Parts: sequence; C-alpha cells; structure tokens
Amino acid sequence: MNLKLAQLVDWLTVNREALAIGLAIAVGLVGLMLIARSVGHRIVAADPASTTWKGVVGRVLSKTGVLFMAAAALEIVLTYAEPPGGIDRLFHNAFIIAFAVQAAVWARELILGVIGARVGERPGETTLGNAMGVIRVLVSVAVFAIAIIVILDNLGVNVTALVAGLGIGGIAIGLAAQGIFSDLFAALAILFDKPFRRGDTIRFDTTTGNVEKIGLKTTRLTSLTGERVIMANTKLLEREIRNLAEGDGRQETLRFGLVYQTPTEKLERVPDIAREVVEAQQGCSLHRCVLVALGASSLDHELLFRHTGLDADVLFAKRAAILIALLRRFAEEGIEFAYPTQTTFTAAPDGTLVMPYAAAPAGMKKDA
Repeated sequence: MNLKLAQLVDWLTVNREALAIGLAIAVGLVGLMLIARSVGHRIVAADPASTTWKGVVGRVLSKTGVLFMAAAALEIVLTYAEPPGGIDRLFHNAFIIAFAVQAAVWARELILGVIGARVGERPGETTLGNAMGVIRVLVSVAVFAIAIIVILDNLGVNVTALVAGLGIGGIAIGLAAQGIFSDLFAALAILFDKPFRRGDTIRFDTTTGNVEKIGLKTTRLTSLTGERVIMANTKLLEREIRNLAEGDGRQETLRFGLVYQTPTEKLERVPDIAREVVEAQQGCSLHRCVLVALGASSLDHELLFRHTGLDADVLFAKRAAILIALLRRFAEEGIEFAYPTQTTFTAAPDGTLVMPYAAAPAGMKKDA
C-alpha cells in the first residue's frame, strides 16, 4: 500500500506542471459548458414550447449532462499527463461512453427541434403535432442504437455481425411495412416541403376541397360539395396539386361565342365592353378579352380577369355579376351569343342561294 502511495506521489510530482495546465483547460471548458447550459435553460424557461431556431438551440444546450462534463474534464487532464496504462484506458473508455451518450442526446434534440421548427405549430394542434411522440421514439431508437454501436466498437467489440443483423432486420421490417413507411415519409415530405397546410383549399384531379387533417398515413379534406375525401399521402403527392390558398388573388377565365353575323365594328367593341364590365366590380381587373378561334358555329372569345383576394364565395359572386353584366351590355349593343347550331345553304341551278327559311314579312319586329 505504501509502495502504491509512493508511486502516486512520484507521478504527481513528475507531472505537476502538465496536470496544472490540463486542469486549467478542463476548468475553462467545463465553465463554458455550464454557461452554455445555463443559457439554454433560460431560453427554454422563457418559452418551453417554442419552435423557433433559438428554442431548438436552447433545448440542445440545456441537455448537456454533468457526467459528460466531468468525463471530458478528466480526459483533458489525463491527456496532458502520463498516467499508468490501466488508469488511462479506464478513463478514456468512460469518456467514450459519456461522449457517445451525450452526442445521442444532442442529436435527438436537434432532429426533433428541426422537425418541430418545420412544422411551425405547437404540438397538439395538428395530427402531425400529435404524432411527434411516435417520431420522438423512432429518432431516439435510431440515435441511441448508433451510440451503442460506437461504444462497443471503441471498447474493442466486433460489431460487424451486429450491424449486419440490424441491417437485415431493418430490410425485413421495411419490406413488411413498405406501404406504411412510404405514407409516413410522404407525411414528413408534406411537413418539410409544405405544399399545403391545414385549412388550405387545394385542387387535384377533379377534386377541390379544404384540408382538415394531415395524418401520418392519410390526408382528409372536405370537398366543396360537403363529402369527406380521404387520400393516402403517397398518392396525393403523386398528383399535380393546386393550392388555392397561396398568392394574393385568383385568375378566372370566361369563354363565350358570338354569332358569325356580328359586324366587325361590334367585335372590336367587345374588349372595351368587357373591361368596363369587369372593372365595375371592386377588386377585379381585366387581363385580356380576345377572339381566340373561328368555331364551328360561333366566334369564340376568351375573357381572363383577376380578382384580388382568396375568398372563393366572393370570387363566385363577382364572376356571376360579370356574366350578368355582359348579358345586359351585349343586349344593349345588339351583340348576340351563338348557339351550337348549323345552317345549311342550298344553291339553285342558276347559282343563287335558296334560304332554308322563309323571309320575314316586311315590318315584322325582330323579336316577334
């Protein structure tokens, strides 16, 4: 016992300067980590449910453990000194374990914080917010499994077979639950990319509806006709989605046809009439009104106007008002809408046309 004590005294005497330097550095590092942890605690205490990046960093810093600080301090001190092999190996292994566990804790908080920041809503307000518990379990299992493998590898354990077994097991589970995982990752894609959010009105294929819930497997919408529409997240993202809640306005297209007997001077008046009708509605502006085609039985026109605002009911009301105003103005101008009809003209032997209807008596009103 006296011999071991004497060896310890000799070791302290020989390495006193190195131990002093290592101890000073260790105290400074531990002090910085304590300050960082204290700042993290203050950030979390100010807003425990914060989803901002400041809140994420605060939660990460607040999870710094005292055992990790102590292990890091001992590792630094012993790095500057030359302890006996057994002691050096013991404290180095302790530092590896403490660092792996601490890194797993930091990684878990950072990943969950990033997901929470991308959600942009407080937990419990959406189905994805409620599912954060499941996501937390999955992330925790993943990061701590990696930490255990790192610890075993640094302790000299052959982890090749363990990693291979985990890989084969993961492949088997992935194949068995392929549909579930595809919808889960699709939900995470919606969460991160945000093509739409709860409350948005979206249109895909022939369906238009309001997003009610975004779940881990399905998204639920209420269509304009009142039905509940349930779509798998994977199938939904495969479609072209139009988010009607984005932007600051909407563009609407109205198509109509005029009879071929319309005089050219009246055709030239159509864009001016359309502009007057559209701009008489508050928040509406004409983009264009042009003759687009010579149809089989009509002169086809396209009217495109823009409405400021996203309220669909207001837009439909303005659209109806514009249509009624067009009917009224065209009637006043003597411009007739075309019906999908055909007229057959027959030629006499001398080449004159034989009209398919009798001529109207002189003096008869047009609307008689």
